[in-house]
Amino acid sequence: MYLAKVRVTLKQMVNDPQGLTVLGALKNLGFQSVEDVRVGKYMEIKIDESSRTAAETQVNEMAEKLLSNPVIEEFTYTLEDMHTR
Repeated sequence: MYLAKVRVTLKQMVNDPQGLTVLGALKNLGFQSVEDVRVGKYMEIKIDESSRTAAETQVNEMAEKLLSNPVIEEFTYTLEDMHTR
């Protein structure tokens, strides 16, 4: 069993209106040192695979087919072996 922690964010070249809204709100609250905010998605997915390679393949396929829009988003993930916890 593996735990995938997946982060999906907009590519740098894509405008992030949600991030701009959060940035404005932080500035209004007095956090003047904040220069940029990018908003994304975070998911934790438990995968019942026997090998790390199989789990990584599954995570990549999920992220490419459903969890992210490859035209405007990019994803990263970490994979934890739950057998060793």
